[in-house]
Amino acid sequence: MERIDFQRINRAALTALPAILSRWLPDGKLTGHEWVARNPRRGDEHPGSFKINMNTGRWADFATGDRGGDPVSLAAYLFNLRQLEAAARLSDMLGLGDAS
Repeated sequence: MERIDFQRINRAALTALPAILSRWLPDGKLTGHEWVARNPRRGDEHPGSFKINMNTGRWADFATGDRGGDPVSLAAYLFNLRQLEAAARLSDMLGLGDAS
């Protein structure tokens, strides 16, 4: 089994984060250095507690305590995937080819 290069995928994702978040969380908006959106994993009616740091990729839902440290973990959370599957899909989306 090949190793997945999470750092490479996360670096590439950070570069493309504005476009990625516009696609994944289209109702969100940039507020300072954070993307603020409704959390699609719960009945979130108003944006405000679900935030993604545009510089680091760290994210959190301050209403539930769910959080992560990078774009791969965000993809895993949003789409209910394992980290490996989220990394592979994000790598494909970014055109990185093989995720290893």
